[in-house]
Amino acid sequence: MANIQFNPSRRTMIAALGAAFVVPAMGGAAQAAETSADTAAVAKIVEVLRAAMVAGDGKVLKAVLHDRLTYSHSDGHLQTKAMVLDELAGKNSFASLALSDQTIDVVGNVAVVRHIFDSVNNLPEGKTSSAHIKVLQVWVKAGKGWKLLARASTPIKA
Repeated sequence: MANIQFNPSRRTMIAALGAAFVVPAMGGAAQAAETSADTAAVAKIVEVLRAAMVAGDGKVLKAVLHDRLTYSHSDGHLQTKAMVLDELAGKNSFASLALSDQTIDVVGNVAVVRHIFDSVNNLPEGKTSSAHIKVLQVWVKAGKGWKLLARASTPIKA
């Protein structure tokens, strides 16, 4: 076996490592325009999701939910994409659903959305219940659109 020696200079190693982690920087105006466009796109898709939940629109829900969705309710139970679709698609689960105090923070291809979720839920036998919770959503850019990857909610203390 040949005796192979590799002893690059410290400067060469640092340059190689640095090149591996360099992310091309956009200018301030270009980055601000892209972030603004992404923020508007995320706000729009959040509203699409809200409307689809109220309408029970399975086609739209399937399109906006990520295949690896983890959907956590305020009581702690978790659902997958298939479970959310089974619960909402083709059903009239909500009498009303409003979102307020929404913030959107876009970081690269990830968006973190927070809002207050107020709903009147349709229950069997014509009864209803209501929810007033804080929600955190994590959206990922997938192609030209955004998909909901994760959702977590927590009760709001009185």
